[in-house]
Amino acid sequence: MNFSTKLFLSLAVVFVSVFFLANTSELEKRTSESYAIKAIKIPYNITFAGERIPLEIQDVKERVDREFLVNTYWQSNTLLLIKRTHKFFPIIEPILKDNGIPEDFKYLAVIESGLMNVTSSAGAKGFWQLMSHTAKERGLEVNSNVDERYHIEKATQAACDYLLHSKELFGTWTLAAAAYNAGNRDIQRQLDKQQVSNYYDLLLADETQRYLPRVIAVKEILTHPENYGFVFENEDLYRLQRTKTVVVDTVISNIANFALQMNTNYKELKIYNPWLRENKLNNRSRKVYQIKIPVE
Repeated sequence: MNFSTKLFLSLAVVFVSVFFLANTSELEKRTSESYAIKAIKIPYNITFAGERIPLEIQDVKERVDREFLVNTYWQSNTLLLIKRTHKFFPIIEPILKDNGIPEDFKYLAVIESGLMNVTSSAGAKGFWQLMSHTAKERGLEVNSNVDERYHIEKATQAACDYLLHSKELFGTWTLAAAAYNAGNRDIQRQLDKQQVSNYYDLLLADETQRYLPRVIAVKEILTHPENYGFVFENEDLYRLQRTKTVVVDTVISNIANFALQMNTNYKELKIYNPWLRENKLNNRSRKVYQIKIPVE
């Protein structure tokens, strides 16, 4: 390699290094000028089910603040929640209303499952994360063929029944919500042990300690998303497809064939009827089932 070539390569390396450093500096400058991670200003007079949150208690304020920060800055997850609420809240809200349960309880389903038919490590299932024994006690069918914990309307009604019982036991909606997470027995045991009568005076397991603050934060953020930096158009939100209901009181030997007969397909039928767990409906007892069929 001659001297001219070496000189050219050296100058080229210097030029690229200077260009990179200059642009890196400019990028860093632009990032710091255009993006700021800000503390969240929590509304002071926030409530849950009409019951005031005592933010003047320091540990309560810090726990609520934690959930505001987590759910504001976990932007992708919270934006997905906003999209899903538009799809599923119109189903949940009237059932809560019919049972005399405050509308704020719809946010329990949000934090329980993210409005998805998920299964927890403990075996709780569906939007409302019902355990098998709890679901059966509330009249739901739960077996390998039909699992109505995945039936949004029936599971919501079962959750309402549980919440109404908890409210009767404890006297406040806040404790009823805490009991939905920890169980009535555990909440009563802790109230007796600690000799208090208020959720905010209880020392509980971390999951339950975070439960109400998380509900409160999600409620506020999803109710006023623009206040927390979430920007979207109405067309960005998810929508539930229109369906018709087909009444079935017989065995369905092959659900894929049944779907085709209903002018849909197996995937679509299972999306709208996730409580059907197999490719058949046994129905030896000739029970009446209502199956949703998507309509174009």
